[in-house]
Amino acid sequence: MTTETESATDIRGRRTWRDVDLRAVAPFAALLLLLIIGAMVNPNFIGLTNLANVATRSAFIAIIAVGATFVISSGDLDLSVGSMVAFVASLMILFMNSGVIADPGMMIAAAMILTVVIGSLCGLVNGLITTVGKIEPFIATLGTMGIYRGLTTWLSQGGAITLRDPAQQEMYRPVYFGSILGLPVPIFIILVVTAIAAFVLYRMRFGRHVVAVGSNRDVARYSGIAVDRVRTIAFIIQGLCVAIAVLLYVPRLGSTSATTGILWELQAITAVVVGGTALKGGAGRVWGTICGAFILELVGNIMLLSNFISEYLIGAIQGTIIIIAMLVQRSLARKA
Repeated sequence: MTTETESATDIRGRRTWRDVDLRAVAPFAALLLLLIIGAMVNPNFIGLTNLANVATRSAFIAIIAVGATFVISSGDLDLSVGSMVAFVASLMILFMNSGVIADPGMMIAAAMILTVVIGSLCGLVNGLITTVGKIEPFIATLGTMGIYRGLTTWLSQGGAITLRDPAQQEMYRPVYFGSILGLPVPIFIILVVTAIAAFVLYRMRFGRHVVAVGSNRDVARYSGIAVDRVRTIAFIIQGLCVAIAVLLYVPRLGSTSATTGILWELQAITAVVVGGTALKGGAGRVWGTICGAFILELVGNIMLLSNFISEYLIGAIQGTIIIIAMLVQRSLARKA
């Protein structure tokens, strides 16, 4: 009897391949497959320089997608992130052009703080409209998407808003083009933001509340979780991540316009879904999201280095990827 019990315990204690969450592994398997395909298409693809450039270019979407992971995990959706980038970046550059602070370094520091505050406030607005206003997040953020884009067009008068001070441009450039310990700054920022987000989502009570709210809001509410507060904070985190992306975007181009960030919401959502986070909520995979963002950029890079498919079809390819990812998620959910 004891032998049988111990044997059963041993069997139950062993993990087999069936215990592995395929939705968590799939993004990294797809990334590895893309690396192999890219190396076959062009030998220069697998070089460290090219891969570092790909990772650096993916920084904007990757960081925004980290915030989107919280929103989607809580069962909501934010369609305004691309327009929010344009709006926040425009306000940042206008502030830097105002000359209210003579010292370039102090001006940049103040502008960065202002950007973080504005981005967080934009996220707060989206959260309050959704929770207090009781409006579906799809409709609420569709409305704010139009508002942010319209305000950007008004601020730029249909043109571009450009950073004018050469001293500020020169001092701010290393934030995007510089390196820390040999690692490009954008990649370093991605790793730091993702590590913090992973700690919050996986190790803190708030992260467990986000997943609980996304799984079943009624059950979460009966369990004593402040559902609306959790959802609102998730939107604030999204706005904060947009602000961080803006901090990297402005030194790269030093200019913004009404066309800035168009379709970035599609890319961010695609990165989240490809990374294994369920679009219906209830599960969040931050590192998978980063993997998804890299996959999107790698696809574009492979298209650029090869002559098989035109690079102008990147939007169509991304749309196809999100549909395929959703079909795969549904298939894996049925098997679970």
